Amino acid sequence: MNNMGDPRSIGVFDSGVGGLSILRAIRQLLPKEPTIYLGDQGHVPYGSRPPEEIRGFSYGITRFLLDLNAKIIVVACNTASAVALHYLRKSFPSVPFVGMEPAVKPAAETTHTGIVGVLATPATFQGELYASVVERFAENVILLQNTCPGLVQQIERGEIESPQTRQILETALHPMINQGADTIVLGCTHYPFVIPIIQEIVGPDVRVIDPSPSVARQVARILDSHGMQMNEARSHTPVAYTSGKINDFKALLSGLFEKEITVIKVIWKQDNLLIKSYDESG
Repeated sequence: MNNMGDPRSIGVFDSGVGGLSILRAIRQLLPKEPTIYLGDQGHVPYGSRPPEEIRGFSYGITRFLLDLNAKIIVVACNTASAVALHYLRKSFPSVPFVGMEPAVKPAAETTHTGIVGVLATPATFQGELYASVVERFAENVILLQNTCPGLVQQIERGEIESPQTRQILETALHPMINQGADTIVLGCTHYPFVIPIIQEIVGPDVRVIDPSPSVARQVARILDSHGMQMNEARSHTPVAYTSGKINDFKALLSGLFEKEITVIKVIWKQDNLLIKSYDESG
């Protein structure tokens, strides 16, 4: 495999473009660190897929990123974290992983009304990770949940400001606000891209929790504790791989990510990811 991840990089993956919100925060906090990203757009969304299928995709992607010399793997997907993070840590015991955990704890600690809205996929709500977070930190708060059907697909299509996207969000958020929610937790890495719309709908008095900065800080802590920081003062162009259509991915990047990114097409062959093209139209 052509080692586009050399020198040792931070590997980040998601079912699609959502994890770019995490990648952006990592690059802002750790500008010296090379990064590689994989969006499995050929299989997006993960939220309604069987757990064993999500674990299989996550395993294949992790192996691909490690082959590209990733030194840490960020599972920038709430669904994959909920379903596959424990499995990945067991399968790759020497690799440090950072996963996504719905920010129920900070929401529970800061809510004044005791009512918190959580937006996430069905797989995240059904996973043991979410149940554990709720059990540990949400004993004294009321959680209002919504899966926002169709929202991930809208963001993947780049239709962030469309009437359909706003309608999905209004349908999810208005009942939460009417019931007294003063904090909204984003339990999917796609959702930070629609924070401006969410904030318009809920108003300035409702706090919207973006998990991206805290995930970036956790990556920094792990790199520091493992002595794996990149100390060279040089810039690195992020490299992004997609299993979907490369031109569609590039079009989404132009709207969702402000930095230049090298985009590479990959394909699934059975359970393995293979590089197909660096410039193909997809």
